Amino acid sequence: MSTMMTLASLAQQEGEITTGGLQTWLQNNVIPLLLLTVAVLLLWLGGGRGDNAGVMRRLGGVVIALAVIGLAVSGAGVDVGTWISSLFTG
Repeated sequence: MSTMMTLASLAQQEGEITTGGLQTWLQNNVIPLLLLTVAVLLLWLGGGRGDNAGVMRRLGGVVIALAVIGLAVSGAGVDVGTWISSLFTG
């Protein structure tokens, strides 16, 4: 029980608890590792068999996924959503 009180008092002393550090760590470490893994797998699985067209199809999906991650991380998704809704509302 004293541990919980210590954590609560520490949180009150430090101010607001945010996930900014975790988000920065993920952007700097996990995303590049995932990209490297995807690139190696694409080259290994498709390039080794000579299936260059299949590699390019998969690469298109990776580019779309990167665009979605970029929108989510940068916060520009709200602006894109506003623009898309303005196309339908006139």
